[in-house]
Amino acid sequence: QVQPVESGGGLVQAGDSLRLTCAVSGRTLNNYGMGWFRQAPGTEREFVAYIRWTGGPTYYADSVKGRFTISRDNAKNTVYLQMNSLKPEDTAVYYCAATSTYSRAPSQYRYWGQGTQVTVSS
Repeated sequence: QVQPVESGGGLVQAGDSLRLTCAVSGRTLNNYGMGWFRQAPGTEREFVAYIRWTGGPTYYADSVKGRFTISRDNAKNTVYLQMNSLKPEDTAVYYCAATSTYSRAPSQYRYWGQGTQVTVSS
């Protein structure tokens, strides 16, 4: 069992930065990769970024590439999403999730956190 718990959301202005945290409990985390997703009202959940506990490449959605950075701290079992130059269109509930194989499809992620709200005002 893997349990992600997100935190760090809030209300910010356009151009500001925010860092989301995903604390993950569970055994055999090395068997998983972690993804960040987001979902705005009335839209489908969309892929944001991905990282694996054992290293390797990171992946980003085109809409956040160059502005967002995903990272991990293995000693703390924590994954971060540093979000810079935030835009109003980044407003959404952000979710952290675990998968055994890299994918951009939410259906491929087995374990999900409860989400954290990010609101960017113009």
